[in-house]
Amino acid sequence: MRDDDLRTILTTANPWWRASVTGSNPTAWIHANRLLKDRNKYDLGYRSPVLNDLKTAPIGDDLILLTGPRRIGKSVALLELAETLCGRSDLDSRQIIHVYCDTLASRDIQRIITLARDMTKSIDRPTPRRRVWLLDEVTSVFNWSSILKVARDQSIFGDDLVIVAGSRWSDTGEARANLSVGRVGTSNVRRSRHVLPMSFRDFLKVTSPQLALPTVVHPSDLQSVGVRNELESLAFEIEAYDLAWQSYLTCGGFPRAVYEYDHDGGVSLAFSKDLAEWIRTDLDASASQESVPLLLAELVVRAASPLNITNTAQVLGYSSTDTFRRRLQKLESIFAAVKCPHRNDMGRVLAGSHHKLYLMDPLLAWIPGHLRSGLKSPNMTVLSEMAVGVALARTIESLEEGRLMDSDTIGFTRTNTAGQEIDLSPVLLPTTDGASVSVPIESKWVDDGWRREAKVIEAKYQRGILATKSLLDLNNSSWAVPAPLLVLLLG
Repeated sequence: MRDDDLRTILTTANPWWRASVTGSNPTAWIHANRLLKDRNKYDLGYRSPVLNDLKTAPIGDDLILLTGPRRIGKSVALLELAETLCGRSDLDSRQIIHVYCDTLASRDIQRIITLARDMTKSIDRPTPRRRVWLLDEVTSVFNWSSILKVARDQSIFGDDLVIVAGSRWSDTGEARANLSVGRVGTSNVRRSRHVLPMSFRDFLKVTSPQLALPTVVHPSDLQSVGVRNELESLAFEIEAYDLAWQSYLTCGGFPRAVYEYDHDGGVSLAFSKDLAEWIRTDLDASASQESVPLLLAELVVRAASPLNITNTAQVLGYSSTDTFRRRLQKLESIFAAVKCPHRNDMGRVLAGSHHKLYLMDPLLAWIPGHLRSGLKSPNMTVLSEMAVGVALARTIESLEEGRLMDSDTIGFTRTNTAGQEIDLSPVLLPTTDGASVSVPIESKWVDDGWRREAKVIEAKYQRGILATKSLLDLNNSSWAVPAPLLVLLLG
């Protein structure tokens, strides 16, 4: 693009610049912003906390990667940050530079970094000021990480706070090298952040605020005395949590879906189509419209067992197992799925073994039945197992940054005797005292008859938790805990 086109893009994307020049309200732009107006149509009051720490902190020199699925609110999170920063008395709103990058080429990004600083150079007298760069969907630009590497190495851009947002993470190694130590900043802020569907805890806050929220605990402390006391105090409300959990497993955590379910009793066909189109576009834009419903339906059917990739590829009609394997990897990279690999007793992944694959949000499991006749609706047993696994994966990522992108969060294992599976085996995690392992978890969405399964987990680990439907029993070395209460304990 020519410089005048890029300058127009910058002026349009940063309406607060003119407000600063004219002395008008630097946050008045929020009432005309299309994304924020659309958000308000489906607003239950939920706001992602992913950038909250940056709203009040001094402006540093960090480079932060903000990722997550499409239609989840990454762009809105950036705009909410811009709104707060524009209202701060210690900042000039021209320090905030917002750029929509999805229609730009590599050379445009390079040029826009130069133009934006030149267009706001009046704030650098008498001394230069740091900028806050909000680069939305920059990961869709070819060679984006190399561009930022050069700019941070060779210009004052390296002293600025840069937030890079994108919906896809493809770990070729190049991006990580380009964003390595020396270019990500000097503070201790979290540099890899995810905007993900609402957790069950967030879901309850906006749909069932009358229900108590148990204290979040470390996954290694799930069977502590404090947890026992708290679970016993909530026993009389188990049915209410169970019903709320079933609602969550039906609509998932995409904010718009939660709003539609809460107000209309179901998720709209239009939004289900939007999500299916997101997945189709990112996996293979040339694929047929039916490819996503068929793929998701087959993955849901097989979610409770290790996935035989060769067999599944044949069932779905893929011409190549490698093609199907790449599709699965893309599902992870766009945050539509979480891998649950086979781990040994030391918690290490067994190379070459089959893995489970859990969909990131329950709503994705309902898309096949919403969009294509003849495809069955998922059963709650599978949905509950996937949701518990994803909740633990998200907790592990919160404790140790980067593990979600590395597919190194959860895992399943087998017993030494009959080869029975334990859904979520112990994983080594950091604690304030060093390191500890998570409590093993088996998902059994039942109201009774849980002790046979409990003996399997007790024989291998001498303790553990069975995530049940509505059964609470804390009288053995392994506990029966309703899945919704277990997930609330995780975060």
